[in-house]
Amino acid sequence: MRRPPLLLRVDRGEGRNYNLFIVIGSLRDKLARTRQAFKQKLGGIFKSGRKREDILDELTEALILADVGVSTTEKLIAGIERATKRSDPAEAVEEALKSELVGILSKYPGRIAFDSAPSVLMMVGVNGGGKTTSLAKLGRRLQNEGKTCLLVAADTFRAAAQEQLAVWGQRLDIPVIKGPYGADPAAVVFDALRHFKAQGFDYMLVDTAGRLHTNTNLMNELEKVKRIIGREIQGAPQEILLVLDASVGQNALHQAREFQKFSGLTGVFLTKLDGTAKGGSVIAIADELALPIKFIGIGEGVEDIMEFSPGQFVEALFA
Repeated sequence: MRRPPLLLRVDRGEGRNYNLFIVIGSLRDKLARTRQAFKQKLGGIFKSGRKREDILDELTEALILADVGVSTTEKLIAGIERATKRSDPAEAVEEALKSELVGILSKYPGRIAFDSAPSVLMMVGVNGGGKTTSLAKLGRRLQNEGKTCLLVAADTFRAAAQEQLAVWGQRLDIPVIKGPYGADPAAVVFDALRHFKAQGFDYMLVDTAGRLHTNTNLMNELEKVKRIIGREIQGAPQEILLVLDASVGQNALHQAREFQKFSGLTGVFLTKLDGTAKGGSVIAIADELALPIKFIGIGEGVEDIMEFSPGQFVEALFA
């Protein structure tokens, strides 16, 4: 069985210990399509001997074509201009770009707020974005850390979503609470909370509906679920993650703006990042949403989940 990323503490024989993060499965490999598309757009912009102003003109167009977005691109170019001089070589401009990218992606802390049990997490987002699978991946991650989890199928308007979560639960040996088709999601969550507290689970992970064509009703429904959770467990839900499909590029931002009408979002879970050439949208998502990217999905396997690292992501883009 494959294992999640490991943190190994290694003594290198120099009188000190070094913390080395050894990630199983290279992020560079997983981001191959994004990196190829990014390099194709940037082309030979950073060739030696070019003037900074010529580089910035071309870089502006290239970043927009790479799904970074107009607003975020303008911020990046302004940051590069502040960090470099007109006489600086192309290499300095490229390093400044990397630094600005890491700065945008690191602006909001991405640490998951699971300091103690019991804790509750809600997954929200449009149907088809990967909420259910992402919830299962997170459950597996917590399970591998020795934690006990309860999965809740609160998307009662799609029988397929409930069945999908039930299948994941059986596969991972994680219990799942679900209600009848068309039931009140808040009622299902309330019943799940009673079971969660009675059985002493560490974490409860709640899958929700994402029917944007009924936007007002959906947001009211999510707020109701959130209130029920907060009433039953003080300080909960500790996390409300917005699941976005990275493969839809800038369209993910339009989805996100709708869900920002729902209060309490704590971060983003980006899915399908391994199979898309539109990974540049990650930068715009982090910048425009003012939310940290906390997890990324990098494959179809249940272990294909990573905590998002701005430095590793930028390095993978330019590798």
